[in-house]
Amino acid sequence: MDKLRNRAETEKIAALLDERPEHLAFLAALPTEDLRKLREQAVAALFDGAPDMLDRIAKATKLVPAGVAAAISQKALGPRLAAAVAGRLEPARAADIIEKLPVAFTAASCAHLDPRRIAGIVDRLDENLLVRISVTLAERGDHLTMGRFVGHLRDSALTRILPQVDDAVVLRTGFAVDQPQRLGRIIELMGEERLAQVIASAADGLWPEALAVAGMVTGDQRARIATLAARQPQDRLDTLVRTVADQDLWESLLPLVALLSEEDRRAVAVLPSLTDPAVLAGIVPAVVATALWAEFLPLVEVLPEESRKVVADAAGTLSDEDLDALTREVDKQNLWELVLPLVELMEDEAKQRIFALPAFQEQPEGPAGASPGL
Repeated sequence: MDKLRNRAETEKIAALLDERPEHLAFLAALPTEDLRKLREQAVAALFDGAPDMLDRIAKATKLVPAGVAAAISQKALGPRLAAAVAGRLEPARAADIIEKLPVAFTAASCAHLDPRRIAGIVDRLDENLLVRISVTLAERGDHLTMGRFVGHLRDSALTRILPQVDDAVVLRTGFAVDQPQRLGRIIELMGEERLAQVIASAADGLWPEALAVAGMVTGDQRARIATLAARQPQDRLDTLVRTVADQDLWESLLPLVALLSEEDRRAVAVLPSLTDPAVLAGIVPAVVATALWAEFLPLVEVLPEESRKVVADAAGTLSDEDLDALTREVDKQNLWELVLPLVELMEDEAKQRIFALPAFQEQPEGPAGASPGL
């Protein structure tokens, strides 16, 4: 389960149902893939069960020129009903009518279009019109609808759209994208300078969106995003850690920290938020729950000693079951070199509990350098 992807899916389902996302908060406990399937089922239920009247209207539009059908859509149907009718037409016919409509009307209708019809219609629209519609959606702040469309846009259209939309819109759209496999290409089209601007804008209340985008790309792009975030001014970077702590998003942040160079990791380690005992103590349960010790321990290694002591004490209060799981994970990934200095900072009682653990005792001679005399 990915909290940020769950959040995005919940927002999308809420938009489909004309409901407020907070009223669907109970969905957060479900696996992300289940939420995606639920959204697909909701789309099918809403659009496949449309009244016969829509089919009759759609058939009638075939009898008149596209310009006349567009005029009827504006004056008699309105954006919602016009979108419903467009979803019952052949994509080519729907595109012909859309090209005769004002851009503002089309943008308002896009939010109500059957998502399964988007690809066929977009492929048939003039690129200039696609650019104008996209910019209008951005101006309306409709990032959920943009998230449905952006994955279907051609590279040439994206190259023209990106310079015309705000950095915050780019992040919000990336968070809501329906085709995350296209994000990598969009980032390539952005270029390094624009990507840096977009990541910098995350400090203005959009760190969750930036973390979600980073989680959907891979390889060098994910590392680039992590590095750009880590090189923000300290006060702005500190808001990232505070946001992650407040919303319990460690499972999204720690894998990014693990991608940083040692220099950048040290810059993160000296953030004021990582000297806050409440923040530090809150990380340990999250790491236990997500088994992210391999991602967390390199950061612990470069924390100031007082901060490492807080982490050590928090780890020392874990249950025997959680400590045993920690020990097994450390052994599995050969992380003893990172964890033993942490054990050394623990109180004697905690050390004794660790040395008595089955996972520790199962070592033929114990991990190198480990002994109850630590």
